[in-house]
Amino acid sequence: MTRTVPIGEARQMPLWRRPRTLLFLMAAAMPIAFATWSALLNNFVIEVAQFDGHDIGWLHTVREIPGFLAIGVIAIIIFVREQVLALVSLILLGVATAFTAYFPSMGGILTITMLSSIGFHYYETVNQSLQLQWLDRARAPQVLGWLLAAGSGATLVCYGLIVLLWEPLGLTYTIVYMLSGGTTAAIAIFALIAYPQFEAPNPQLKKMILRRRYWLYYLLQFMAGARRQIFVVFAGFMMVEKFGFAVHEVTALFMINLVANMIFAPLMGGAVARFGERSTLIFEYAGLMIVFLAYGGIYMFGWGVLLAATLYVVDHMLFALALALKTYFQKIADPGDIAPTAAVAFTINHIAAVFLPALLGYLWLVSPAAVFVLAAGMAGISLLLALLIPRHPAPGYETILSRSAPVLAE
Repeated sequence: MTRTVPIGEARQMPLWRRPRTLLFLMAAAMPIAFATWSALLNNFVIEVAQFDGHDIGWLHTVREIPGFLAIGVIAIIIFVREQVLALVSLILLGVATAFTAYFPSMGGILTITMLSSIGFHYYETVNQSLQLQWLDRARAPQVLGWLLAAGSGATLVCYGLIVLLWEPLGLTYTIVYMLSGGTTAAIAIFALIAYPQFEAPNPQLKKMILRRRYWLYYLLQFMAGARRQIFVVFAGFMMVEKFGFAVHEVTALFMINLVANMIFAPLMGGAVARFGERSTLIFEYAGLMIVFLAYGGIYMFGWGVLLAATLYVVDHMLFALALALKTYFQKIADPGDIAPTAAVAFTINHIAAVFLPALLGYLWLVSPAAVFVLAAGMAGISLLLALLIPRHPAPGYETILSRSAPVLAE
């Protein structure tokens, strides 16, 4: 862990010790804790803490505060290497998840959620930076798709165990949270010890930067964060509150999502490489508009649980196409901007996340359908912004409004 190895020399190392292998290991470790926490969360807070829509909104507002403060990563990487920060953050996520069930009160859940969220958001910020630094542009979309599939595969094993063993073994929230969080922490500790420090070829700026030419990327990140909150907070909550899904039923739905991701995420990465970021994001946002309007129709027209579950899976699959936003930035960015811009973009992504869940929690009590119609409107705005992305984005040709002539991507 103290040895430094340039990325170019890492190809001579054993396959299991290479940078790309580490990315896959982290991609598998993170969702074991986070996705398990998410799968059990709605049942846990409703059954144990008697949360309503207002309470769940406040919980997710607190959970997103560290994401809003992700810009603090820039200060931390002055003293700590990004790779080390990513693994330490994974350890924090795992440990906090492991102890979640020991704090069943409103105050306890908010506190432990804040700690796990710091680990999750700081890991995600640095991980995105490492991916874009360690992966070459030509292969990045495909590899990002495979990374999504790897995370889905690892989580599928956990969910399968929950579905199969929850009732027969009488599993509890305490047992499942301890096992999932402990596994994530153990994998992160192993990676911290077993892997050398990989040195990317381009030194990263270690100060906050806001570049005018990245404005479209910033706006797309803002809209993605606002829109995603409605799915994360209220789509799963709907399945429990409206249709009475039990733990194993919610987990089974998550498993369907995972299988779909394992199959389609690599294909989606290939689609980005073939059709480009512009076409891929337009397809994603148009699909999300339809899905969110259909969610609203469940409440307005009384559509059934089968449609709701189908929409949930389609919704989750469409969000996987967001990898196109990463590769869009990779193509337009100066190499040294990746780490600081990843932190800034993560903060921008979470601006709406800090206040939307709490505010929409109040709206949910009045009209759940209105919450989803609002999300459809956000997807529509994102669609209009995606139309400004060039077919071949590059530095100096970040949007179709740029004055520079198009430069074909490598």
